[in-house]
Amino acid sequence: MNFSHVFIVPPASDWLYLLLLFSAIFIFISISEIIRKKLHWDQQATRKVVHISVGLLMLLTPIFLKTSLPLISIAALFTVFNFIAIRKQLLPGMHISPDNLGTVYYPFSFLILVVLFWSQYKVIVIASVMVMAIGDAAAAIVGQAVRSPHRYRLIRDVKSIEGSLTMFIVSAVSVFITFLCFPSQGVLFGGNYLLLLGLSFLTALVATAAEALGDRGNDNLIVPLLTGVVLYFFLTGNNHLHLQFFMGTLLGLFIALLSLKLKFLSVSGAVTTFLLAAIIYGFGGWTWTVPVLAFFVLSSLLSKIGKSRKAQFDLIFEKGDRRDAGQVFANGGVAGLLMILFVFVPMHEIYFMYLAALAAAAADTWATEIGVLLGRKPRLIYNLKPVPAGTSGGVTLSGLAGALTGAIVIGFSGMFFPLAQTAWHGIGILLLIGGAGFFGSLVDSLLGATLQAQYRCEICRKITEKKNHCRKPTRLVAGKNWIGNDMVNFLNTMSGAGFLCFCLWLFVWAL
Repeated sequence: MNFSHVFIVPPASDWLYLLLLFSAIFIFISISEIIRKKLHWDQQATRKVVHISVGLLMLLTPIFLKTSLPLISIAALFTVFNFIAIRKQLLPGMHISPDNLGTVYYPFSFLILVVLFWSQYKVIVIASVMVMAIGDAAAAIVGQAVRSPHRYRLIRDVKSIEGSLTMFIVSAVSVFITFLCFPSQGVLFGGNYLLLLGLSFLTALVATAAEALGDRGNDNLIVPLLTGVVLYFFLTGNNHLHLQFFMGTLLGLFIALLSLKLKFLSVSGAVTTFLLAAIIYGFGGWTWTVPVLAFFVLSSLLSKIGKSRKAQFDLIFEKGDRRDAGQVFANGGVAGLLMILFVFVPMHEIYFMYLAALAAAAADTWATEIGVLLGRKPRLIYNLKPVPAGTSGGVTLSGLAGALTGAIVIGFSGMFFPLAQTAWHGIGILLLIGGAGFFGSLVDSLLGATLQAQYRCEICRKITEKKNHCRKPTRLVAGKNWIGNDMVNFLNTMSGAGFLCFCLWLFVWAL
């Protein structure tokens, strides 16, 4: 990636265009706010007018601007301005609610896209913004216009099947038309319009799945960035990699539907799994897919074994054995982000960090499942005092043994691919991955014992991870209410990857 464009001093014409663009955006915002008040428009309608208008203005930027700094400046300005406006409750027609940061994520995602792709692939910036500005807006408009839409909720935001279908179609058409308008940017497609159309629909499928998982405006960040990464992969890849991504989407759909059938996943978990599978297999092939499949299949089977014995802890644990979107991302999100990083920075060390992140996820899962099934009375990790079974931060010898075994199994699953056959390969790197996974599980237990939210039920007086118990709200008695089990699991996988990265750096430094 080339970031030197950020430091190029813009000519006076670029600053003039920035002033005009800045003025046009504020005019759109002001007019929409006046109309909303005069005609008593719904808040969502005004917001979509601004959404589409700003997106269309951004479509023109590569035609008039020679440098990227003005765009970065205006995106940064609106990111800060919108955040302040939400906190101060300014321009209510633009914002949904104080906890919805969609208008902050929108310009921030544009800023990142410009920094990443302006130098070589301006078309990616335009197409990604078009998907959000046109596709997402069309989904909201159709979803509200349909008299009796088929609504669904994956996390907290309510969506509609009609709206999601609209986004899929409009996003595909937007990507296709954008590349037609900038043919020189898509020269690697060799003028194959059928291929371009197919890749546009694949991009739209990923964007639509990401939008369906949107929660409190974060789709304004996730959708354009994920769209940009997918388009970058297509532009820098060949027909073999294009086919690989297509197969990845099919594999993701198959795994998601099968997991729903077997009750391994909830619907939100299935959609998240589809995205991770499409990214990991689509970008990395079997080399990256086998380890995550090993983690998912083995951990899911473990969670089903002895289910009746573990049922007694259902009222303690925050979530059950059907993984939802939060659990899937907590365990596989770091791995997915490392896969994306590898697309831009293809270093062998990133693959080993990927294995370490999955090893940490497996270590935590295996420790919990085996500890509950076979363990005797657990002890709190930081003082070794006995605690009731199911207590966050409680460890047993069988659970610790299960953690190390799970971590080594995942590391072993990725050792036979060419990417692993480097100066680091062999029993040493396998033990290091296993150790990194085990370290992550210890971090998980320590966080669970100290910072993870613990609540007391006012009815039965039990300590639980749930915010509601015995059909009544619980009271926070320990930890931080924003650190739940999913956050702890995410930090666990980060710790595993970070530990391995530190060890490799230390080894290189010692040499």
